[in-house]
Amino acid sequence: MTTATATDSGPGPGPGPALITCDRLVRVFSTAGVEVQALQGLNLVVREGELMALVGASGSGKSTLMNILAGLDTPTAGAARVADRDLLTMTAADRLSYRRETVGFVWQQTSRNLLPYLTAAQNAALPLQLAGSRRHRGRRIRAQRALELLELLHVADCRDRHPHELSGGQQQRVAIAVALANNPAVLLADEPTGELDSGTAAQIFDAFRTANETLGTTIVIVTHDQAVAGEVRRTVAIRDGRTSTEVLRRSEVDAGTGRETVVAREYAMLDRAGRLQLPADYVRALDMRDRVALELETDHIAVRPDDSGEGRA
Repeated sequence: MTTATATDSGPGPGPGPALITCDRLVRVFSTAGVEVQALQGLNLVVREGELMALVGASGSGKSTLMNILAGLDTPTAGAARVADRDLLTMTAADRLSYRRETVGFVWQQTSRNLLPYLTAAQNAALPLQLAGSRRHRGRRIRAQRALELLELLHVADCRDRHPHELSGGQQQRVAIAVALANNPAVLLADEPTGELDSGTAAQIFDAFRTANETLGTTIVIVTHDQAVAGEVRRTVAIRDGRTSTEVLRRSEVDAGTGRETVVAREYAMLDRAGRLQLPADYVRALDMRDRVALELETDHIAVRPDDSGEGRA
């Protein structure tokens, strides 16, 4: 008989205190007199040092959430804090400072991340110049910081090239260096591998992992790429403007063979009112509609399809 030992799949010690907190977050858009709720009471906690993914179908609200966390959009209601910054009460000047100092952002479109008339090294140094940080005052110090980041992400040989001279993967790694330049509390990435082939996408994820492990940067990635989502310890799914399910992964080492396997378990998210969203494939598999039967057991709650035969078409 063999035994297995469970270990964290993340680097070093476990995640620290909460860095991102969203509590009943609401975002309403009005178009031609019609209101659309992109976020409908979303709750989310991301802890310091995490490398995690947000997934969801188009229109689920994940990009709206990222824009709010990046300081590019303002919530309609609820609460949202990042690194002790209140995203609902910030002034325009506060928001500009927040985007320059607290968060880094990587867009899906590789061409959107970099200025075409600057070299890779100049792009990576630009955020330091714009922020006016005392730590990086002076052109030589800024250039050294930029080169360190390019070396960390294995694109130092591209330092003197302009974006059009780089491959898509190289552009995204330089973009990550730009996002990390001011040592942000959190790095946000919106579909960063969406324009790349699978092999290059794996290299980009390795760059994010390097930043997380080496610099300790908290990283949140929005992705539809299940291969990327499967590489992180925690994946949160968003559906209809709310967090619906969460997948946690951990490594288990077989004590007899020393073989390591990754075990994933899916959880439904429970809000303050006791509401949860059952996974859509579970609901379809049991043809659950309108209402379900609940039974309180000793150590769990059983959820079963309605078998009363009343009130169903």
